[in-house]
Amino acid sequence: MTHDHDAWLALDHDASLAHDHDHDQSPATGPVADASARIARPNDAAAVGLVQAVVWRAAYAEVLAQEVVDKFDPASFARVWRDSLNAPPSDRHVLLVGCAGEQVVGFAAVGPSIDPDASETSGEVLGLGVHPDARHGGHGSRLLNAAVDTLRGKGFNSMSVWLLAHDEGTRAFLTAAGLSPDGAYRDRVIDADGALAREVRLTADLSQD
Repeated sequence: MTHDHDAWLALDHDASLAHDHDHDQSPATGPVADASARIARPNDAAAVGLVQAVVWRAAYAEVLAQEVVDKFDPASFARVWRDSLNAPPSDRHVLLVGCAGEQVVGFAAVGPSIDPDASETSGEVLGLGVHPDARHGGHGSRLLNAAVDTLRGKGFNSMSVWLLAHDEGTRAFLTAAGLSPDGAYRDRVIDADGALAREVRLTADLSQD
């Protein structure tokens, strides 16, 4: 739902519930029951914000100063998600959530790629994360599968993912799922002092099953 291309991945290595209150923000810690993936609603924003904050803190711990990492705030992320869910950038932007029962434990955001070499049929996984306490339950794979299905349904025939170059765990997960590096990379400014973090791009062809 967000078109922020600072999005990155934190996946577990292993794809509709409706109610009118914000979901419990605490991660599931017991056995996974009724695991599912579905389209997010505005009342999921608090839970998605919590997952994003926890995942970003872990991912950027090696490249940002601790005082910067500490500023990754669930409430701030939740406000952005709630605004995006209420007013999506386009009808091709979709936020998905992974659930253990009724509890949101992960998210995947998809939409059009804005890379310089992208076309109208180039889609992107803009962000994907699973709370550490809910990993090894298949949520990462379930969300990635749902992201592929959603992108295809929106008319995209390719998918890209940007991730931190040092994130070997996520790279292994994605390559096992059928994505591969295409040689593209970018260096992003990640703090006020001009520090850079290298990201690499993985892609997959969605035009065939």
